[in-house]
Amino acid sequence: MDSGSGRRSSKPSERGVYVISVVADLSGMHPQTLRMYERRGLIEPKRTQGNSRRYSEEDVARLRRITELTQEHGLNLAGVRIVMDLERQVQDLRRKLDRTTRQLVATEQKLHEAQSEARSRGVLVRLSDVASIFDQQETNKFAKGPR
Repeated sequence: MDSGSGRRSSKPSERGVYVISVVADLSGMHPQTLRMYERRGLIEPKRTQGNSRRYSEEDVARLRRITELTQEHGLNLAGVRIVMDLERQVQDLRRKLDRTTRQLVATEQKLHEAQSEARSRGVLVRLSDVASIFDQQETNKFAKGPR
């Protein structure tokens, strides 16, 4: 269970399952270091109804990334925060690009089908017909809301 809310996370890697002592062993960090990282906003473990910390696989991976950035690359915690924020932004932009690419492929397919149909009927596709495909996709995109 997550955060005492009675809901399970959508991904198993997001579920808070490890107590602080286990994560300290897994990450090679002292529990106080983990608490300090939490205070500085670098990590956000889930909480039980009794307010105990529960760390997920993603939290452990994040701690390993913090260790890599501080020990192997010599960054301070402010630098770690910046790098991790930029990495998250890049990941978000990649997801957005993937979604946009899928929409473009679908639009191109619709256009190709419209052109093929028009050729088989011996008619030319009007520019306004092509524009209406894009307008319809934009309308559908806003009707569905952000993903």
